[in-house]
Amino acid sequence: METVAKPWPALWALVLGFFMILVDSTIVSVANPKIMDGLNTDINSVIWVTSAYLLAYAVPLLVTGRLGDKYGPKNLYLIGLTVFTLASLWCGLSGDIGTLILARVVQGLGAAMMTPQTMAVITRIFAPDKRGPAMGLWGATAGVAMLVGPILGGVLVDGLGWEWIFFVNVPVGVVAFVLAWRLVPTLKTHDHKFDLPGVALSSVGLFLLVFGIQEGATYDWGTIKGPLSVWGMIIAGIVLLIGFVWWQAVNKGEPLVPLHLFKVRNFSLANIAITTMGFSVTAMSLPLFFYYQLVRGMTPTQSALMMVPMALFSGVLAPFVGKLVDIVNPRYVACTGFILMSVSLGWTALLMSPDTPIWLFLLPSGLLGIASSGIWAPLSTTATRNLGPREAGAGAGVYNTTRQIGSVLGSAAIAALISARLAVEMPAGAAGGAAGASGPLPEALHAGFQTAMSQSTLLPAAAVLLGAAVAIFFAKPREVSAIYAEFGEPEGKPESATRPR
Repeated sequence: METVAKPWPALWALVLGFFMILVDSTIVSVANPKIMDGLNTDINSVIWVTSAYLLAYAVPLLVTGRLGDKYGPKNLYLIGLTVFTLASLWCGLSGDIGTLILARVVQGLGAAMMTPQTMAVITRIFAPDKRGPAMGLWGATAGVAMLVGPILGGVLVDGLGWEWIFFVNVPVGVVAFVLAWRLVPTLKTHDHKFDLPGVALSSVGLFLLVFGIQEGATYDWGTIKGPLSVWGMIIAGIVLLIGFVWWQAVNKGEPLVPLHLFKVRNFSLANIAITTMGFSVTAMSLPLFFYYQLVRGMTPTQSALMMVPMALFSGVLAPFVGKLVDIVNPRYVACTGFILMSVSLGWTALLMSPDTPIWLFLLPSGLLGIASSGIWAPLSTTATRNLGPREAGAGAGVYNTTRQIGSVLGSAAIAALISARLAVEMPAGAAGGAAGASGPLPEALHAGFQTAMSQSTLLPAAAVLLGAAVAIFFAKPREVSAIYAEFGEPEGKPESATRPR
């Protein structure tokens, strides 16, 4: 392991950029109507403003994690931050929807270069038994950013215009670059032979799979164009990814993803668990925001503010939970967090009626924050505890990829479930109009609509119970002395990193 004298300033510098790129995953959803008006486009085109970013972000993560190992995580992070910041400026200056979508693709590629490096640096500059609080901060950043996006987006769009959801990244990106340049250490690189067949199979396979799942509802899970169909793309993506795993197993050189990582029980289980978390965090927002806005008549900003208790509790408790997982077996903390999250979502579903006092929803929102603070740190700490310096980038790339795929699955699944429940609960012909409404629904439709939203909220509640079932099987963390011995480093005398420059 490689340590630096002051690892926390380095971590805070990385977290600023990490927070910014995750906020951009959700901030655009609030601005879609204004973008449609400003660029004179339709709903199908504006959806791609978000979809293009998520695709460009998710697909290269396996590759960019390994690039960080080869060329240095600091170098790749700074390059990615530069690309992301300049692309943000390009987004804000876009004069038509095609230019904006292209700029969002470039922005997503910059984000993909940055994300694995944040986790890899934590793995390399904090000793295994000191990593809990650092991973707690990293995880809390991911959780809070997903909530801050809609709130910040609403404020900026209402006050300054849709362009400012992108322009705001420019000064933040400049500050994040200066801090990372000064505070993040230059870590030793590890010479890797690049697995070009692995890159091709994983990139194309992930693209086809993620595109098919993400855009399935748009094409009614049928034909896209000519012989191209949604299910054809999904099946082709799965076949290519199976081919990728086979190639990683038989490759006599250096594979893109060292499959021996999955022989580590906790790494495999943590990847399954973070998939359920990504699924649930993405899936829970849509039915809840629909309920707040279409049944209770809230604005997008007001509905996002209902999630403030979650953000506050998650942010405040994360450092304490981080310290706890260095002392207590993380499986108990993570399992409790998953169960509490399921309870909070079930509680929210029960409250969904047209006349529930709105303040009551703040209670399960707070419980959701307590629950999520007990999930992010234990999972990331458990996933990375046994990784060596050469594997940090690959491991971080895999972990972040599974989280993103979970988010894509959650988005597609909740959209499909909402459509199905609306068809059952709403009068004939009213379901389509309800899903596309921009203001409160007629009172006569409230009961059916809120019932459909309540039922849909039970999907993420069920998904996190799977996460709890997985977390309970985490093995007891290994002793630090055994981890150092495995990588040939005396305990307490890890190899020092180069000083920041």
